[in-house]
Amino acid sequence: MRKVKILVSGRVQGVYFRLFTQNKAKHFGIKGSAKNLADGRVEIIAEAGSLAIEKFIKWCHKGPITARVDHVEITELEPGELLTSFEVK
Repeated sequence: MRKVKILVSGRVQGVYFRLFTQNKAKHFGIKGSAKNLADGRVEIIAEAGSLAIEKFIKWCHKGPITARVDHVEITELEPGELLTSFEVK
């Protein structure tokens, strides 16, 4: 299992980015969360197998058609207790 924090910047708030992210996470079998940050970025915590995480990160670089992704920052996290769903916060 691999767990990452993904920070996405650009036009990613007010364009349903978190909802699209939740749908894509469910498609890839990823558990975690997505939330808006005060600075305009979206923070995603994602946990799954390495291949699923790589596909998900690739999607995060594009995002939904309603968004404009300017930058994606990935931080590896230590897996803790297993997450059970993907939540929009």
